[in-house]
Amino acid sequence: MVDLGLIRFSLGLYDERSYQLEIQMKKSNNKFAILFSSLLLSTSLLADNFTLSSTDIAHGEFMNKAQEFEGFGCSGGNQSPQLSWRNAPKGTEAFAITAYDPDAPTGSGWWHWQIVNIPAAVNSLVAGSGDQSNKSTPTGSLQITNDYGAAGFGGACPPEGHGAHRYQFTVHALSKKLELPENASGALTGYMINAHTLGSSTIEALYKR
Repeated sequence: MVDLGLIRFSLGLYDERSYQLEIQMKKSNNKFAILFSSLLLSTSLLADNFTLSSTDIAHGEFMNKAQEFEGFGCSGGNQSPQLSWRNAPKGTEAFAITAYDPDAPTGSGWWHWQIVNIPAAVNSLVAGSGDQSNKSTPTGSLQITNDYGAAGFGGACPPEGHGAHRYQFTVHALSKKLELPENASGALTGYMINAHTLGSSTIEALYKR
């Protein structure tokens, strides 16, 4: 005859073991989730530490006459600002700097400056590095033709009475040096920069006339 008491005892023991196993699995999953979240947070913090700074321009503040274009009715110094950056992401092989005005009344903004393939060992550009003479550009870097039609920095020159324009100076950490065709457009250069960007940091300065 079947011992019902023994069966009940065995089932109870099985349920208890199953319960304890379930508790252990939940604890293990919680530990894994905490560890995974910590890794994601650490990666995010490292990426957020990649910063751009300048002694000439500041985020949300108006630029000086030195950064105004010379021509098109403007009479500034046409000088690119001093820029420094730190804490580039791991794996950075080169840098690119861009200056872009999204408020230009063109339908596609205005590229004021694009310089690519800045060596990974470089972490700053002196004021005036965007000069077309390339006297102060890092060895190996390449300046792209801006929307004024010159290879180098072109200063701010918003239409009079058009209000304040935003000028986004961005440093990009690149996973590789870019291979660009001769006379590459601003749009193509921007595409290639974004395709190989490991991280970036921006100063959005202002200017109006």
